[in-house]
Amino acid sequence: MFAFVAAVFLLIITPGPGVLSIAGVGSAFGFRPGFAYLAGLGVGNSAVALAVVSGVAAIVLAEPTIRTVLLFASITYLLYLAAKIAFSGSKIAFIEADKAPGFINGLMLQAINPKCYAVNTTLFTGFRFWPESVMAETLVKLLLMNALWIPIHFAWLYAGVTLKRLDLAPGTQRAINIAMALSMLAVVALAALR
Repeated sequence: MFAFVAAVFLLIITPGPGVLSIAGVGSAFGFRPGFAYLAGLGVGNSAVALAVVSGVAAIVLAEPTIRTVLLFASITYLLYLAAKIAFSGSKIAFIEADKAPGFINGLMLQAINPKCYAVNTTLFTGFRFWPESVMAETLVKLLLMNALWIPIHFAWLYAGVTLKRLDLAPGTQRAINIAMALSMLAVVALAALR
């Protein structure tokens, strides 16, 4: 079970569309709008987890046309987000928008987020620790995942809000933006090569 908890922590805390976008909402709009978006991400993550556990994701993603459409949608969104980050100038900016993303935006992001599917598939198909009861193991995994997922995403929201308040040198801010954009492009490359 320790290996499972460690894997959950490492897979969830690493930058991907969910954590970078929640930090972006915090950076651009603050805590209050960030909570609605975070709730959407959480419900979306749970929906993807249930789709993986039930086998629905495997059935749907087995259809090449649907898989291609979802891959194109996620790659397009990730490229857009990486461009917004890289070309935001010397200001810290995860995303820029006039209107704060809300619950539905978070929910929809998880539906097309390749990292969400990869993480949930890895966690639910691996790390067996209760072979006598698949149902009990699945429920424990869901509880443990959410026990880590929620505070990690709140931490990313807080990081975004905090970065907005910092007065960093323009060169440092530009380096952070470029590093974030490159990490988003790495996610795009992994999704495309998958």
